[in-house]
Amino acid sequence: MAEVSLSNISKNYGAVKTIHGIDFDIRDGEFVVLVGPSGCGKSTLLRMIAGLETITGGVLKIGDKEVNDLDSKDRDIAMVFQSYALYPHMTVAANMGFSLEHRGASKSEISERVKWAAGILSLDRLLDRYPRQLSGGQRQRVAMGRAIVRNPQVFLFDEPLSNLDAKLRVVMRGEIKALHQKLKTTTIYVTHDQVEAMTMADRIVVLNGGRIEQIGAPLDLYDRPANRFVAGFIGSPAMNFLEGKITPDGFAMSHVLLPLPPSAQNHVGRTAFYGIRPEHLRFHPTGVPANVLLVEPMGAETQVTMQIEGSQIVGIFRQRVTFSPGSVITILPDVSEAHLFASDTGDRLG
Repeated sequence: MAEVSLSNISKNYGAVKTIHGIDFDIRDGEFVVLVGPSGCGKSTLLRMIAGLETITGGVLKIGDKEVNDLDSKDRDIAMVFQSYALYPHMTVAANMGFSLEHRGASKSEISERVKWAAGILSLDRLLDRYPRQLSGGQRQRVAMGRAIVRNPQVFLFDEPLSNLDAKLRVVMRGEIKALHQKLKTTTIYVTHDQVEAMTMADRIVVLNGGRIEQIGAPLDLYDRPANRFVAGFIGSPAMNFLEGKITPDGFAMSHVLLPLPPSAQNHVGRTAFYGIRPEHLRFHPTGVPANVLLVEPMGAETQVTMQIEGSQIVGIFRQRVTFSPGSVITILPDVSEAHLFASDTGDRLG
């Protein structure tokens, strides 16, 4: 296991800059998730850590060693890709032990390491099978096993679950997290799926346009996003945003006044976005009128899409509701959970 340190890391493709001076440290044994929309630079950053992309500027360290110019094979890392990249003509055991064989390990060592990894991943009974005889989840476990047998200092995962169906993704998500808890190996995981990030990470690095927007524990990012981008990206369904002006009497839209937290008085007169998560809306007889567009019963809760003065928002309510599209209801936000973001910069206010 090892710490990973990125100091002012940048990446250019000719005159095009894709990574702009990334700085952060990953602690020994930590599970860090790089998350962001397509094209934000997360996979490029992971590939630079892996040695599959050259680093234009900055310093990358794994442990105490600077690795900028080291080949991938000399960095003591193991990577699991989106595609399983298994050799179709090799058995599960041969696929898992291939990297050790390539490094000149003895047959007894390879057999011992493969059996150890297979036991962790519940692949014991599949070692004589070929990839074509496996399910998608089993193939992904084999790819993980191939990484585990090397006993690296750092695991790198590049969107490993994106080829799996929704139900299997949930299962594999839990298996990867459980694997990390067993091995405690430093892990860097890339995904565009913020639910994966929230459920798996010790810390999340939110990337946008090749820059870091915020770093923090999942619930810290959820409860106190640094800006409107993070607020809208972390959480499912996404946070609602309503544009208006901060006044002494409340948050003023054209014909609606929303309650404000006390800290908002420091920003009276500013135009802003009022952010509220769907679960922090409630029905209230003296609330704001909202036109119902869609009602989606989810069993334990009901998701309602509404419109307030032309802005579409989503509410999640624990109770079951009887109204239908076209109804007008009245709702209130939980003011203690309200967020304000500057209209011009998107930064959090207060």
